[in-house]
Amino acid sequence: MTKISSGLRTLFLINFVFAFLFGLLYLLIPATFMSWVGVSITDDLPYRLLGTAFVAFGVSSWLCYQAAEWEKVKIIVQAEIVLKVLGTLVCLYSLLLAGAPAALWINAIIFAGFAAAFVYFYTRK
Repeated sequence: MTKISSGLRTLFLINFVFAFLFGLLYLLIPATFMSWVGVSITDDLPYRLLGTAFVAFGVSSWLCYQAAEWEKVKIIVQAEIVLKVLGTLVCLYSLLLAGAPAALWINAIIFAGFAAAFVYFYTRK
């Protein structure tokens, strides 16, 4: 069995913190959180569902952080790559073509950074 690197373990821990924090904000106080970036929402359900997904991915990263073998975390790394790449593309589309607030650049950069990191560790295996 191949062991996961300390770098990948650290990435899982950092991803857990970001996903869990953003997830809780979207889940518990979506209108307040979105107002911080200049977005007024009328229906908080989609944001709460997004928060639920982020919390779930955060928990999966925590479980992967505790795992020791590549075979146990590989599928989560693949899922994270899909999530982060698609998230980056959606943010860029929204920023460049759909008139999203400039604050969304923060999300785009975070998604892109995590996408690059997960792709890096995936290709090393």
